[in-house]
Amino acid sequence: MPFLPTLSTFFIFLSAVLVAIGWYFVSQKKYKAHKKTMISAAISALLFFIIYLSRTVFVGNTSFGGPDNIKLYYTIFLIFHIILATVGAGFGIITLVLAFKRNIKKHRKIGPVTSIIWFFTAITGVAVYLLLYVIYEGGGTTSMIKAILGI
Repeated sequence: MPFLPTLSTFFIFLSAVLVAIGWYFVSQKKYKAHKKTMISAAISALLFFIIYLSRTVFVGNTSFGGPDNIKLYYTIFLIFHIILATVGAGFGIITLVLAFKRNIKKHRKIGPVTSIIWFFTAITGVAVYLLLYVIYEGGGTTSMIKAILGI
């Protein structure tokens, strides 16, 4: 298993687990534990993003190495995951900002929606990882820098 994709997938999975724990804490009215857990979830998601972005820029993205007859389905699934991740990240930032600004009424409304989007993001992210590195052998990689510079 490649180190950086495995590490970044661990952090996205951990962020979803922490969101679930944070959701439990708020349901139990343990607001301080909820806050700490959700900040930890956000840090975990940020670590994922830093690792993912660094790997994308310096190492590259791995192309799908599975059978050609399912490549289209993988690509559609990947696009769905990317849209979910982008929407989830946006919702996550808004939800955190609302909490830190103490706009709890709006935070309570958007928080559950954000959590559900994030759960699906994490699940589809793990599925992408499994399809690229565990179930099938990944295809080639090209770094963004090499692609831009034509090296």
